[in-house]
Amino acid sequence: MQRQRSYTMSNMELFFPEDNLHRMTPEETQISDLRVEPYPDGRRLRVDIEITPFQKRPYLEFVLRDAAGEEVSSVSMVEPLSWKLEFTMHVRAELHNPYTLEARLFYPEGPAAAPKTISFNVEPQPVDDKPIDPSPDKPFDPTQDRPFDPTQDRPFDPTQDKPVSA
Repeated sequence: MQRQRSYTMSNMELFFPEDNLHRMTPEETQISDLRVEPYPDGRRLRVDIEITPFQKRPYLEFVLRDAAGEEVSSVSMVEPLSWKLEFTMHVRAELHNPYTLEARLFYPEGPAAAPKTISFNVEPQPVDDKPIDPSPDKPFDPTQDRPFDPTQDRPFDPTQDKPVSA
């Protein structure tokens, strides 16, 4: 197993493999891991896929099908730069569990790896109808992370119900 250095840049993790990483030929390139995690809203899916490190960038196709076998959503990727990918798929129809996601890796001029399939259920979480801001009538300054009075140049103190004195 090769060591990897990871760097975080604006919520995106980039992987820089060691220089001696063994990259597979198109005939050897395949999907090594496929995971699906439904978002709580029940309308989106987080898809994580890992493919073997490659010499030549492959093409990927993803097809989401409902219990009746009808296509609900699809994604195509042309020559991804990385072998660790994460993306969001949208469920654009009424929910009909169970769902099946099929991932296919191929090269336009051949060869194609065996597709990988995963089945799962999408169960939306109940929505909390409580307002997020306990004082929605007061403006909110996201840079201060607290309400403010737009007529003043000072932050608003919600405990005193007046602008903070300088």
